[in-house]
Amino acid sequence: MNEREAGIERLYPSIFGRMATRYYYLRQLRQKIEEVIQQFVANNPAKLTLADYGCGNKPYQPLIAPFVEKYIGIDLPENTSADIHISPEGRIQLADNSLDVVLSTQVLEHVVNPTAYLLEAQRVLKKDGQLILSTHGYWMFHPDPTDFWRWTSTGLQKVVSEAGFEIVYFKGIIGRSAMGLQLFQDGILFKLPQFLRPILALIMQPLIIFFDKTTAQETRDKDACTFILVAKKK
Repeated sequence: MNEREAGIERLYPSIFGRMATRYYYLRQLRQKIEEVIQQFVANNPAKLTLADYGCGNKPYQPLIAPFVEKYIGIDLPENTSADIHISPEGRIQLADNSLDVVLSTQVLEHVVNPTAYLLEAQRVLKKDGQLILSTHGYWMFHPDPTDFWRWTSTGLQKVVSEAGFEIVYFKGIIGRSAMGLQLFQDGILFKLPQFLRPILALIMQPLIIFFDKTTAQETRDKDACTFILVAKKK
């Protein structure tokens, strides 16, 4: 599977596919990103320049690229898919105040210094530029190549605000009870042979969906698997 195919599979996972054990989570994450794009990017009349900060295989480019004039992938030097590489000092090779939107999906938990990462995003954004960011509350350890952080809702809002942003949108994805089942599934998952893992997903994913649907969004916003926010540069 090439990088593009892996990105598409992440966007549109199948309950019978390779990403079956992440089926509900990945669908919910994509839907929330789509909502944010529609609310904060799609209806903007300006010709926007967006950077995907920690772009990986650019899974969300198909969702957002139609609404921006320029999409730039930024990542570590080993990512050959990136358009711009981050320097060893963590600096983006872009001028101050040069971007309209910075997109950061599931990256903050992997960076050595989250504050420095956020300050660099703040530096390259124009005044009133937008940061769209998602990262984990609860999740299993998943180094890529490192994995350092998990956030409470208030902790994430604090570190983003202290980096010079005003948070204008904040939502949780997958509440506590459903995420407990996800973690239980993952605790069993890697003890099973590969051919049994899709069967486990067929049992657990419907339960995760059921318990999440019974959780109020207000509760998810305080305690969740993943948080997604939009913040404006002050």
